[in-house]
Amino acid sequence: MRIGIDARLVYYNPAGIGEYIVQLVNALAKVKTDEEFILLQSRKDNKSILQNNGFYRKDLWTPSHNRFEQPALGFEISRLGLDLLHSPDFIPPFRRNCKSVITIHDLAFLLYPHFLTKESARYYGQIDQAWRKTDHIIAVSEATKQDSIKMLGVPEKKITVIHEAVNSIYRTLPEDEVYVHLKQKYNFGKSYILFVSTIEPRKNLPGLLQAYRRLRDDYHREELLVLAGANGWLWEEVYETVSKLNLDNHVVFLGRVSSEDLVYLYNGACMLVHPSFYEGFGLTTLEAMNCGTPVIASNTSALPEIVGDAATLIDPHDIDGLTVAMWRLLSEKELRDSHIHKGFKRAKKFSWQKAAQATLQIYHKVIKGQLS
Repeated sequence: MRIGIDARLVYYNPAGIGEYIVQLVNALAKVKTDEEFILLQSRKDNKSILQNNGFYRKDLWTPSHNRFEQPALGFEISRLGLDLLHSPDFIPPFRRNCKSVITIHDLAFLLYPHFLTKESARYYGQIDQAWRKTDHIIAVSEATKQDSIKMLGVPEKKITVIHEAVNSIYRTLPEDEVYVHLKQKYNFGKSYILFVSTIEPRKNLPGLLQAYRRLRDDYHREELLVLAGANGWLWEEVYETVSKLNLDNHVVFLGRVSSEDLVYLYNGACMLVHPSFYEGFGLTTLEAMNCGTPVIASNTSALPEIVGDAATLIDPHDIDGLTVAMWRLLSEKELRDSHIHKGFKRAKKFSWQKAAQATLQIYHKVIKGQLS
């Protein structure tokens, strides 16, 4: 069987879905199988994800999320002789000569359409056609599966949950090594609270900033707030809120950081705070846990499913509740130690190897016509 995996987004957006693609491909390469895999990468991408063990690279001209992506990508893959195309960004070519599997990561664009730019709304507006014209759907969480059933009308038999997992690079590091690296790289002279994600409205950064302001004012805490993540869309309000709350000297914007640096940032943080309004999975929470970092996360969408009892769950609309949660993790050693211990155990429950094996089974069943 010849299976194509659309990996163009690794070049255009290496975080999020791009990371999902890299981890899945590398895990698939460790599974013993006779399939031939074609990794469809952008011709602009100078890095090959993998090119061995039956994996071959094919450069594509069609960019991700382009207005003419549908006909252009369909034409390019038509000449590859694929038996199946996996579209991790969940919008496959609607006209194609092979079977199709898509991954749905979340439906934030349906729940929060006012958070989208015009171009993003146009692209993600194709979701109804996408799920109808694919052979099977992978959802990264039970929450995303249920959202797909309720909001899109996807038949339950057409969708399978396969959880993501933590990249093995995220691990505990020696404290002295962490301190030296962060001091040299970022000149952090104080302890800090960490946020890791793209800066966009659904991540609830204005809410985090308000809670952080109260943490400083009401509890007299002086930890920095470090925000690691690229600007997504409609990010201007976040910077305006920092200035409005007089936090310019206390909030650090790092932009997008490499996985190698992120390991150090997790290890050095007092906690990770993930107050998002909605997540289809919430991978950064598991990454932090595997680095021994306590986590605060929202009690919405997929986050309770992923973190279990290993994190403090808060209502993302409750600013006072978030403030208290941060103060407690900073001041209560027993609570902090419990989060760290449970976090390690929780992160270990998720495995890319299991995800790869389950995904390969989906490929086989779809090609054989055993799944709708």
